Amino acid sequence: MSGTKKKSGALLGAAFLMATSAIGPGFLTQTAKFTGDFKASFAFVILASVILAAIAQLNIWRVLCISGMRGQDVGNRILPGLGYFVSFLIVLGGLVFNIGNVGGGALGLQTVLGIPTQLGYFLAGGLAILVFLSKNAKGIMDRLVKILGAVMILVILLVIFMVKPPIASGLKNSILPEASIVSLFPAILTLLGGTVGGYITFAGAHRLIDAGVTGEDKLKDINYSAVMGMFVATLVRVLLFFAVLGVVAKGVSLDAKNPAADAFLQGAGVIGQRISGLVLCCAAITSIVGAAYTSVSFLKTLFPAVAKRENLFIIGFILLSTLVMAGLGSPAKLLVLAGSLNGLILPVSLGICLVASQNKKIMGENYTHPKILLFLGIIVVVLSAYVGLTSLTKLSTLFTA
Repeated sequence: MSGTKKKSGALLGAAFLMATSAIGPGFLTQTAKFTGDFKASFAFVILASVILAAIAQLNIWRVLCISGMRGQDVGNRILPGLGYFVSFLIVLGGLVFNIGNVGGGALGLQTVLGIPTQLGYFLAGGLAILVFLSKNAKGIMDRLVKILGAVMILVILLVIFMVKPPIASGLKNSILPEASIVSLFPAILTLLGGTVGGYITFAGAHRLIDAGVTGEDKLKDINYSAVMGMFVATLVRVLLFFAVLGVVAKGVSLDAKNPAADAFLQGAGVIGQRISGLVLCCAAITSIVGAAYTSVSFLKTLFPAVAKRENLFIIGFILLSTLVMAGLGSPAKLLVLAGSLNGLILPVSLGICLVASQNKKIMGENYTHPKILLFLGIIVVVLSAYVGLTSLTKLSTLFTA
């Protein structure tokens, strides 16, 4: 493979890794639920959250890739021990959400092929493990997330053609929502966390660092990959929104237990149900891969043994997620804990990167961070910190249930 093709593959691979890491089972449920709640007004929520997420991504990707340092290393340079704290939050959150991703993969396989969920757990985990059995695991990962990402886009498009949503109404509401903006604000912040929260925001940047796309002279490539990742995640969110809107706009109420699958079923019958299973399966497997790869990447520079056997640790991470899911069946309390911890990660990680962006020892003597990105980044830190502190109140459910 030529150097140009290899670089192009890494740039797109990083973009799709970030995007498909975001597009997990929770992403599908979240989008369907909010579309059912807000109808066409949810378009405004999507647009606002995309703008906030893009600010976070561009700041974090710039700092990490120009400095050539992963998130944990930047944290430790800012304050010794801070990188270990961030790594702890991300690995714990990534592990628990990966347990949920394995469960989502099993449900998808059950919907498409009728496979029992207990067997589905091991199949979903096993398919993800296969990627990291190869010496060229990162190259295979790049291709896998692109292929499965494309499959999700195509099959959701098929459902859109079948349900014929009111596209004009959705586009109008993206600028002028029928619902009050105040009522939409909590959903905007929820989507922000779901798009760039936890390990997700680091997935693509760490992949670029592994591929050697670092330094200020690579800024154009870094921005291209970051924007492409946001575009793919947004495209899937928008297409899924229209697919569900085509159903709820007709006055249909969605099953609260599985709103995404119910929307596809009611909109396109048995074919739609199979498609929902395929989308869920693709989303789960790419998220398993992304969560495992990114979580372990936070350990590889802190612990030399992890760097030497990176693939082995990733496989172990996926295997542990699979065994816990198979053993517990429904790790509800763990998900509450992970959700609360995950809410703290974006303001901490983005805050660290904003501080680092002004540090010449980290960024280099000649680099100047755009003031507009710094200013907007501070706004996102404040908003996401509010969400993170609010999410901590959920921890009480662990001890009162």
